[in-house]
Amino acid sequence: MKKVLLLLIVIGVTSCKQHTSETTEAPRIWEPYDDTKDIEANADHEKERMRYKLIQSKVLDKNDVFLPLYDEVSEMTDAAYIALKPLVLEKNILSLQNSIKKGLLTYEKLVLFYLYRIYKYELDNKTTLNTVITLNEKVLQEARSLDEKMRKGTHPNGHHPIYGMPILLKDNINTAGMKTTAGSIALMDNDVDDAFIVKRLKENGALILGKVNLSEWAYFLCSGCPVGYSAVGGQTMNPYGRGQFETGGSSSGSGTAVAANYAVAAVGTETSGSILSPSSQNSVVGLKPTVGLLSRSGIVPISSTLDTPGPMTKNTIDNAILLSAMTGHDELDSASIQEEFPGIGTAGLHPTDLKEMRLGAFSSLLEGDTIYSATVAQLKSFGVQVIEFTPPETSMDGFLSILNIDMRNDLPNYLKNHTKTDTIKIKDIADVVAFNSADSLVRIPYGQALFHGILADTTSAEGLEKIKVNLQANGRSFFDAALDTLELDAVLSINNYHAGYAAVAKYPALTVPMGYKNSGEPISLTFIAKPFNETKLLQMGAAFENAFPKRESPKGYE
Repeated sequence: MKKVLLLLIVIGVTSCKQHTSETTEAPRIWEPYDDTKDIEANADHEKERMRYKLIQSKVLDKNDVFLPLYDEVSEMTDAAYIALKPLVLEKNILSLQNSIKKGLLTYEKLVLFYLYRIYKYELDNKTTLNTVITLNEKVLQEARSLDEKMRKGTHPNGHHPIYGMPILLKDNINTAGMKTTAGSIALMDNDVDDAFIVKRLKENGALILGKVNLSEWAYFLCSGCPVGYSAVGGQTMNPYGRGQFETGGSSSGSGTAVAANYAVAAVGTETSGSILSPSSQNSVVGLKPTVGLLSRSGIVPISSTLDTPGPMTKNTIDNAILLSAMTGHDELDSASIQEEFPGIGTAGLHPTDLKEMRLGAFSSLLEGDTIYSATVAQLKSFGVQVIEFTPPETSMDGFLSILNIDMRNDLPNYLKNHTKTDTIKIKDIADVVAFNSADSLVRIPYGQALFHGILADTTSAEGLEKIKVNLQANGRSFFDAALDTLELDAVLSINNYHAGYAAVAKYPALTVPMGYKNSGEPISLTFIAKPFNETKLLQMGAAFENAFPKRESPKGYE
């Protein structure tokens, strides 16, 4: 029976098992490849920012990432993997837990299943998505410990459904034992303790499988550059069309990893569209929560005004479960709320009756997008009340200054309070700009125009507060004109089209797969509602998902 080892040999990867005592070279299971042809293939891409300058990372050696667990993963046979597929692939968390309870699956086998897939696709230069950039070297040991507790009956009674589920984290979320880089070479030695939401995940028994690539500095570095690119991880690729479709950003690795079934779920972060965009581009369910529902402490920031982490999953049931596993009041985050929402965790199991839903549809989208208009028509045929509306013209003046001034203030705070400063030489944005400029070809091949903009912004503290107040009011009036007047539960958008307005309004948004364009590119329906309506959003999303199950696994990653 063929093992991962043999598979890797077939695809041309040199196995560490071929390493002999006569050589002093470190064992290698992956070799860099000439990506010139791949870059040339995108030279005339219709989207200018997809005309890549490079694909592979110039600093990340995948041997360092994959060798520590290689021997254990290579013991899994093809037959064992294939036998697990019906139990694991595309299954929701409750189904996985049921299989474990019945003895059909173990936490260790679940972890091995996902690791097998990661090694199979990420070590093959023809299929790699450049998504997984760090693995938890103790994850199999941790999984076996949970299995032992199950056998002895010492596992927590009534444990959270996230218990034992392998989760991937965007690499701007602090995780003990794994570097947190935000995709920047300047942070490659960033040793950290767990962020608050990671502590909550671990307290609830989740297994942190590893870290995934992202748009460097959460896509607030370069201008007009590819989404999903970082100097640390290279260019993240979309499994629905490598080099053909954008991954979305900045939580690119979180979206692509979930789409390719590399983990049960992933956590992303959003300032404006950074969960909604990669979720919709990769046909997964993504929730941008109300600011304050989830803690941000221990997460590399852009804006303490607008930032939030959020769950990215294959379905609404898992989305609700992952969201609930991260909630909790954090005294270190001034926006963190103390109120609890007990209905969140089961929201995906209680879909709203379609005939009781009252939704708003943007007139401009009905006129311009055939998939959106067809979906609205289908919703109406199922009894959903959908009212067409045109939002008021609303100014977004000053939005960039919120990001500029917040990041100028918030990054030094993160570096001072959430890193082990003896390993990090940078202290602020000016330091990062200087560091990057010392080797622009490797560190900033697409420039750092937005970082220069941060340093040049002269908005005063008083001026910034006025901008924040005005933009929150403008963002809310953009949606409330319809939500209040028409008595709507939510408005319906596409992908991250109205993410900026939702960001400044601090309104939550949930995106659910809506279908695929003729080209095969995914497209999603996005529900936007008033603050702390996550339970209602997930219930409506579940109703839509059940009536219109559109998500399909990407071809080649089935």
